[in-house]
Amino acid sequence: MPSRLFLSSGDLMADRRFDFARDLQRKGDLVAAADLLLQTTELAPRFASAWFTLGEVRELLGDRQGAITAFRTAETTDPGDRNGAGMRPTYVTALFDQYAPKFDAALLDDLGYRGPALLLAAVLAACAEADRPPAFGRVIDLGCGTGLAARAFAGLAGEMIGIDLSPRMIERARATGLYAEVDVAEIAEGLARRPDASADLILAADVMVYVHDMTPLLAEVARVLAPDGLFAFTVESHAGEGVVLGEGLRYAHGASRVWALIAASGLTLERLAPASARSEGGAQVPGLVVVAVKR
Repeated sequence: MPSRLFLSSGDLMADRRFDFARDLQRKGDLVAAADLLLQTTELAPRFASAWFTLGEVRELLGDRQGAITAFRTAETTDPGDRNGAGMRPTYVTALFDQYAPKFDAALLDDLGYRGPALLLAAVLAACAEADRPPAFGRVIDLGCGTGLAARAFAGLAGEMIGIDLSPRMIERARATGLYAEVDVAEIAEGLARRPDASADLILAADVMVYVHDMTPLLAEVARVLAPDGLFAFTVESHAGEGVVLGEGLRYAHGASRVWALIAASGLTLERLAPASARSEGGAQVPGLVVVAVKR
């Protein structure tokens, strides 16, 4: 079992019960571990490490809703989210590695996915309004998956670079022949390896649902974009303020927060419009399509 950041509860009895629960987890006695962790959180309701571990154990036990509740509580009890409860890269990697073989069919057929089409329409509209040709020498596709966005933008891109943290997704993206380069990396880390002012367009279709705080990513986007470069992305939204974690462990961002974060990054907002990138349970999931420019 990997080492874990330990944040003491400040309650000696709660800390000892947490240690005992971790021992039970290591031994594979998950039911007993979950019970003891629940007792621990009753003793110390703001014990983020205990809530996080309870989420892991419940996830292993198949209690998805209970795991979501525990992870949400871990995140809210530790504003810095030092345990990574919001969205663990290892969780996302495993999820998409498993999902890769049926990814396109699941998105396009089951969920009516239209993220790349929304981005293409938004980028074309932004170019038309700015009276500039829709042509981009280098395009970076964040969270490229199997290459759906590359197919949508193939006619506009001189060179396409794909970044995704799932090796199996990257294999499928490479097989399309549409990418000059692919990189297995978390999106902000992948961008951090790119030179300043080296991209004319950066895309993120259905990626921000796995990003709690856009600030570090937007800083890298602003650095990597060339002058007049565009950043286009879709994001799930909600009617309130800030960020909420939904039932499917996907983040929804309030429109005002998106606007404020883009402004703080130094980018200029060109378009922010309601648009649903996918459906769930027969209903469209609320979302936004956003285009920002580097001036």
